[in-house]
Parts: sequence; structure tokens; C-alpha cells
Amino acid sequence: MALKITVIGTGYLGATHAAAMAELGFEVLALDVVPEKIEKLERGEAPMYEPGLDELLRKHVAGFEDSSGRLRFTQDWAELGAFGDVHFVCVNTPQRHGEYASDMSYVDSAFASLAPHLHGPALVVGKSTVPVGTADRLAAYLAAHAPAGEDAELAWNPEFLREGFAVKDTLHPDRIVVGVRSERAEKLLREVYATPIAEGSPFVITDFPTAELVKTSANSFLATKISFINAMAEVCEAAGGDVAKLAEAIGYDDRIGKKFLRAGIGFGGGCLPKDIRAFMARAGELGADQALTFLREIDSINMRQRGQMVELARQALGGGPFLGKRVGVLGATFKPDSDDVRDSPALNVAGQIHLQGGQVTVYDPKGMDNARRVFPTLGYADSALDAVRGADIVLHLTEWREFRELDEEALGEVAAARVILDGRNALDPERWRKAGWTYRAMGRPKA
Repeated sequence: MALKITVIGTGYLGATHAAAMAELGFEVLALDVVPEKIEKLERGEAPMYEPGLDELLRKHVAGFEDSSGRLRFTQDWAELGAFGDVHFVCVNTPQRHGEYASDMSYVDSAFASLAPHLHGPALVVGKSTVPVGTADRLAAYLAAHAPAGEDAELAWNPEFLREGFAVKDTLHPDRIVVGVRSERAEKLLREVYATPIAEGSPFVITDFPTAELVKTSANSFLATKISFINAMAEVCEAAGGDVAKLAEAIGYDDRIGKKFLRAGIGFGGGCLPKDIRAFMARAGELGADQALTFLREIDSINMRQRGQMVELARQALGGGPFLGKRVGVLGATFKPDSDDVRDSPALNVAGQIHLQGGQVTVYDPKGMDNARRVFPTLGYADSALDAVRGADIVLHLTEWREFRELDEEALGEVAAARVILDGRNALDPERWRKAGWTYRAMGRPKA
């Protein structure tokens, strides 16, 4: 008999996972406690922008013409418990207010709500990014509070989704990691992921602590690589070097690789910043804080990049205050192909300049509504051209493809001055200079 899947939480991770499980052929019931999210999903609309997700939802959400009907939604925990053989917990673990540690309230609430409805054998699979040790605690909780007792098993299956590529990463993962305690749990997860395993995705079996550590370790490594090249950008600024050429040269070493070596205003979003901070906090609780002291400097380098971009803009405007200066900002999201502005370096830079008196106008292809909610006092434009209109300086802060393909001459016609700062080292300097622009990028004072 075919497995039935449930997904708890329909945010970025959960909505994508639910749609992907339906695409893999499973009957899926997804739950959320926010009625507006459920209503939107039932219309075949994702609660956030993610390329390909709306199409996948409409392919499987019940009620659409020609849909498989394999994906449904509910707010009823009893219905969820009775329906599923495998329950995926995909709720958020944000940074705890005023601390580095993770806020585990959403995870704990999900388990407390689910456990009383597990009357028969079931596998609960955690996908949320949690502090190491959480799975041990939650396994004991399930055994104590589920009517099924020890037949309500736990597994941990961390997610490795990249915003902008989440659908692909779920359907064709570069690895599947499962922390399990029994052959039954491993067998069920092999059945869930049979298609990607058959396609060649590695299936890595671990214990609970290792599975929990894989995600935070991976994010810490990526954050380290990004902050390393940004630290080199600082040195290049001081020494007159070119960080882009430096990155190209060291990237040819296959031990280092070329990915994540583009210097700029740093990383943001809902994962890397809070995950490395939570990792430091948990290491401290375990008495292993000295092992991760380097992550404090990684975090510091990353945050420093934002202030350095503000200072670069100030110097490009003559070194005085921003008061009365018009600044056009291209980009609000923390990365392209997303509408996510959580801890966005782009929006942070725009906000700093605004708070120092600059007249800032922002344009982003997908993040405008979210940006307005976070920073309503900024100016917003409906196009790149309108954002640049009358600007004394232009800041390129999110590397959308649309910005790489802009008509530099047309923008120059509406700008007050042809000065652009490339905060992502993603534009072609020669093209902009040919159109009469003064081009400047971080870590490339002479490029």
C-alpha cells in the first residue's frame, strides 16, 4: 500500500516539500495554523516567490482542472494524524529575540499538537534546522506522549534548499541525509526518496546528532567562504589589488573552487546568519564554544561589509553627509530569484543611507511588497529606470539578471550623475564605462 505523507508548516520549506512529494507520486496532506496561507495554497499560489513552485502546486492541488489532486491542505491535527504514515515537520526556527540561540517554540508546538493524534505506527521526520540534541529530546517526547508509544518513531532529515532553486533541490537533491534509529525508519525514508535515489542522489545514513550537525556545518562553511573573500576585498581595498582577479586565480585550485568567491556586501536571508549564531550558542551550551569562536569573526566580517558599502557611497558623493543626496538602489532581496528580504544586506544598506538623510528609492523585481513592510519609509519605484531617475548615485545591491541586462545608456539619460557602485561585483565594468558611467566595486579600487 502506498505511503501517505503529511507536511506540517507551509512556509518556504514546507510548501515546496509538500508539492515535491505530490510530484513524486504520494498522497499529501499539508497543515498550517495560519488560515490565509492555506487559502492561498488552495488557490495554487505559493506563500512566497519561488521559481516553478506555483506551477507545481497547480499541477497537484485538488480542485484544479487536469491536476493530480494528490495535494490537499488542512488545519485539523486529528485529520493529519489519521491520514499520514510519514509526517514531515517543516516549521521555522528563527533566532531567539535578543539572543543567538534558536527559537524552538514552533517545533515544540508542532510536536505537542501532533503527538496526541498518533494512534498507530508512524514516522515523524524533522526537517527544520535545529540545535544538536533536539532530536534525542523530541524522540523521547513522542514515545511518552503519542498513544502509539514507541511505534511513533522519529527520524531527522535536514533540508539543503537554496532559495531560487528549491523545487530542483527537493526533486533532485545533491544528497539525502537521514538520522535514524531503526531499520524500519530507514526503509520508510528509502521508499519516500526512491525516485531521487534511483537517479543517483547519495543516501547518507547517520545518527541523530550527525544529521542535525550536517546542515549547520554546511551553512557555517559557506558563510566562512563568503566572509573569507570579503576579508580579502578589504585587503585589496587597502593594497590596491583586485579581489575579482584574486578570486579567479585561487578558484582554479580545485581544493578551493570558484563558488561563493564573489566579494560584495555579504550574505543574509533566513538561514546563514541565524544558523551560524545558533551553532555558536549551542556549542557554548555543550562546552565546545572554543571550537566555533572563528564564526564570531565570520559574522563580524559579514556585517562590516554593509557599513563599508555605505561608506563607499559617501566617498563617491564627495565624502560629506547624505543629506539631500538622491540614491537609486537596485535590489532589496538578500539574493536574486527570491522575494525574501529577511536580514537582507541590500535593504540594510538602503536603510542606513536613508537614516543618514539620503533620499533613497529602491526597485526590486520580486521583493517590493516585503521590503515595504520591513522599511515603509524608503521610497519605492516600479522599475529600475524610475529608481535611478534623478539619482546622484546608483547602488547595485542584489544580482538579479534583469540588472545585468539593463541599458546603461538609457539609465544614464535619467540619472542626475552617472555613478554606479556594484555591491555584488556582478556587472560588466567595461559596458558601464563605455556608456559614460563611473564604475566602482568593492575590493577593486583600480579595476
